[in-house]
Amino acid sequence: MADRIILAFESSADETSVALVKNGNQILSLATATQIKSHQRFGGIVPEVASRHHIEQVTILVDAALSDAGLTYSDITAVAVTFGPGLVGALLIGVTAAKTIAWAHSLPLVPVVHMAGHISAAQFVAPIEYPAMALMVSGGHTEFVLMPSEYEYIVVGDTRDDAAGESYDKVGRTMGLTYPSGKTIDEMAHRGQPTYDLPRALINDGKLDFSFSGLKSAVINLMHNAEQRGETLDLTNLATSFQAAVLDVLLTKTQLALQRYPIKTFIVAGGVAANQGLRDGLADLMAQHLEIKFIPVPLNLAGDNAAMIGAAGDIAYQHSARAGWDLNAKPGTEFPYLEADMEFHTPM
Repeated sequence: MADRIILAFESSADETSVALVKNGNQILSLATATQIKSHQRFGGIVPEVASRHHIEQVTILVDAALSDAGLTYSDITAVAVTFGPGLVGALLIGVTAAKTIAWAHSLPLVPVVHMAGHISAAQFVAPIEYPAMALMVSGGHTEFVLMPSEYEYIVVGDTRDDAAGESYDKVGRTMGLTYPSGKTIDEMAHRGQPTYDLPRALINDGKLDFSFSGLKSAVINLMHNAEQRGETLDLTNLATSFQAAVLDVLLTKTQLALQRYPIKTFIVAGGVAANQGLRDGLADLMAQHLEIKFIPVPLNLAGDNAAMIGAAGDIAYQHSARAGWDLNAKPGTEFPYLEADMEFHTPM
């Protein structure tokens, strides 16, 4: 059987990335241009700035990816691209580049949902055995995604307001930390003590949904009130307290999800999957569930990158997912949600 070589594009936010992936589990090349320094002075991503950077970098990265892999367009099986969710202008650059190359070289065009890419990065560690579940934790998403079989994604728990990563960034901004601040808070959290009492919303409600808005607001209000009183807070202990609250909720909900759904593989994916506190906590939790294969995505692939889109694109390609030349950016793309009357059965 001939190898499948996927040329993949990711441009949903502030990373322009192009990769070549072989058979869904081998990275032949990965070329990524980051925009962090361009957005740091604004404390977050500026959509127009992100789009301009994508335009400047995308063709350069295509050439670099092909050169690094020692391949030409004639070696490519299909072109995969993130079409949503994300920033509409940023998505359009990747979609347009992918459509142009696919059309010019008569290649199949494969649409990929961004979250499927994050989850599929697990394929670079070990094969996913189904049924599986992923804890998707990023700047835009905090959700449990159930996968009864390959290329089947169902959201069984979601955040009702802020995503965990979004809360990290907003708390970090209030603390005066440089964007993105998640890694800095994680490092600070390992040096302090959880001395501040912060809320853990929905932790004992028996459901798989999350809420981090109240926690974020509690930290911000605590800091503002201390400033008005002329008090000085211990920011290291505050970071520790904040992260402890986030992790308590994530780990409690994960334990509930593992009890509720009989799965063979559990994956943690998304940018916040690089958080060492979360990885350590999940490792301890999964040690109680040795019957389940635990796959944390590699640290270098936790953030947005085209290799993960190549892995997801390979799965989609094998399931005959194809897009026409009218493929457009869909910034509000979501996986389907579990319906009230839907039952989950473990395949025999």
